[in-house]
Amino acid sequence: MSGQGRVLITGASGFVGSALVRAFLAAGYPVRALVRATSPLDNLAGLAIECAEGDLGEPTSLAQALSGVAYIVHAAADYRLWARDPAAITRTNVEGTRTIMQAAMAARVERVVYTSSVATLAPRTDGEPADETSRASERSAIGAYKRSKIAAEHVVETLTRNGLPAVIVHPSTPIGPRDIRPTPTGRMIVAAASGQMPAFVDTGLNLVHVDDVAVGHVAALERGEVGERYILGGDNVVLADMLRSIAALVGRRPPRLRLPRAPLYPVAVATEWLATLTEREPLLTRDGLRMSRQRMFFTSSKAERELGYRARPHLEGLRDAIDWFRHFGYLH
Repeated sequence: MSGQGRVLITGASGFVGSALVRAFLAAGYPVRALVRATSPLDNLAGLAIECAEGDLGEPTSLAQALSGVAYIVHAAADYRLWARDPAAITRTNVEGTRTIMQAAMAARVERVVYTSSVATLAPRTDGEPADETSRASERSAIGAYKRSKIAAEHVVETLTRNGLPAVIVHPSTPIGPRDIRPTPTGRMIVAAASGQMPAFVDTGLNLVHVDDVAVGHVAALERGEVGERYILGGDNVVLADMLRSIAALVGRRPPRLRLPRAPLYPVAVATEWLATLTEREPLLTRDGLRMSRQRMFFTSSKAERELGYRARPHLEGLRDAIDWFRHFGYLH
């Protein structure tokens, strides 16, 4: 399949999307990037791609963007763990996904790769890494982002049963260069590298280099089975170890104070209230504290076995992220 048809990538100017653009170009695909009129294009500067201006809320613009396209990778999403208007997250992640998938069916694209998230999966209660069979329910999901991604995944699965040629991938927690916004994880890396994170809670997450996630998307397009789901993850890491690694990379002392969650909830309420005034996302949120009760550990063994997926050590992702943040003035 490599290099045989044009691929449309949604969310192409963002963190994961710009990595996808580079991975598909490297694999020989002509790339068309779907970008909004207001999207900053810094992450796409100098790349030999075609840009199509469009919006997930405007079906006409999507039909035009899909003209002459063989494949679509839908990575556009509102990745916020807090928003003044949570309904905005749902509109982008659920209704936007429905609109672009329906447009893809109308355009008769040959293959769709939908970028879901491990947020739609339930961590195992025994602490072992979860796989694709461990589904989370929308009712039990914490926060608007997780609920919206579960609902969006159900939209894609329903349309797949009705003829949409879709493969679903579940990136874990991507880290690395070009986190321009930055993402919630990127903001945590910046805070820790700047010495602004003096304490932590006991939790864990699966860290993966964003460029490995992107190569995994190429593999899903070329070798994934329609209707199947694949975790694209990396290393399972407890937060204390992640913070120690960041401290070592920047030459700081790591935080040593582990805090219980209960006293942090009033602080989270205050930071969320302040965020409604400043319109800046808070680093600490009530939903984030609730999520931290579970270690978000996952296994990519299915993708490794069926797609040939491989991920580099997470330390390389942290190093690349810090180097990029330092170069572009995020670190103080």
